[in-house]
Amino acid sequence: MSLLHEPAAAFRSHHDSTRSGLPVLILNVHSHCNCRCVMCDIWKRTRHEEIHAADLERHRESFRKLGVRHVVLSGGEPLLHTDLVPLCRFLQTLNVKLTLLTTGLLLSRRAHEVTEYFDEVIVSIDGPAEVHDAVRRVAGAFALVCKGVAAVRALRPEMRITCRTTVQRTNYSHLCATAQAAKQAGFDGISFLAVDLTSEAFNRPLVWPGERQNEIALTPAELDVLESQLTTLVMMEDELGTGFVCESQEKLDRIVRHFRAHLGLASTQAPTCNAPWVSAVVETDGSVRPCFFHPPVGDIRSHTLEEVVDGPRMRQFRQTLDVQSNPVCRRCVCSLNYRIGPRSASLS
Repeated sequence: MSLLHEPAAAFRSHHDSTRSGLPVLILNVHSHCNCRCVMCDIWKRTRHEEIHAADLERHRESFRKLGVRHVVLSGGEPLLHTDLVPLCRFLQTLNVKLTLLTTGLLLSRRAHEVTEYFDEVIVSIDGPAEVHDAVRRVAGAFALVCKGVAAVRALRPEMRITCRTTVQRTNYSHLCATAQAAKQAGFDGISFLAVDLTSEAFNRPLVWPGERQNEIALTPAELDVLESQLTTLVMMEDELGTGFVCESQEKLDRIVRHFRAHLGLASTQAPTCNAPWVSAVVETDGSVRPCFFHPPVGDIRSHTLEEVVDGPRMRQFRQTLDVQSNPVCRRCVCSLNYRIGPRSASLS
């Protein structure tokens, strides 16, 4: 996930434990997923957990004091939530921008709710139809996504619907075809990021062993194909439209570097990121992380959101974090460089 930059900088140095508010909050509202992706272990969860409106009511004042202005619903799959409408209604009372991160399999079935309560939708797309279905291990998954996009467009044509692709061994040679398929499906844009190989995120109780990492990572020979695909993507503006591919060539090059570093052919390099100063991630069990990849620093079951994000553990984390040298940050595939301005940021 990446946030598009805002006009006025709000970046804090790693020596500063204070924040410029908490404009972005990611809520993992449902623990399960309706896909079985080859590069993710979330679908292996055995516990069924959800965040409900009642769980957040006691944090209403924290939302206000912290200045939360953009809430992202993730999971698992948010559209599997058994009581999604009351949750969205609660968030609407907070006057926040609401983004849905989804597999897209339930978009058609829940199109009325999506168009009524969300400001934008981001769908995970892993390739053209055959490749996408193979990665998701769900027959007909791509067709369901296209049906869902059409259903949302029919109800709210102006709604922004983008997609993001996680680059890994199964789809690295199909990225141009993925962008073309996304355009044909009616998406407004597409974003690419490298697969995470080395963290404990995405329901990995332990870091993947080397053998598992190598099943998903690329070989040196495959890197040449990837580089060619990414270079071609930038040159497809006439076909796709200016800005349809959200990343610049420089950001796409980071994907290649990520895989090169994994092979020991380049050094790891942290992205420009200020996530711990401007955002937080709340898991379905109430635990709060500075970002997707760092360990929890508290929970909202026993404390308010404000107490956690302004608490001693989070302050200590921010004060001691040097993004450019931290080993987790140096291997990170995401970036959040949020800048405060008069407009809300959008995700891609």
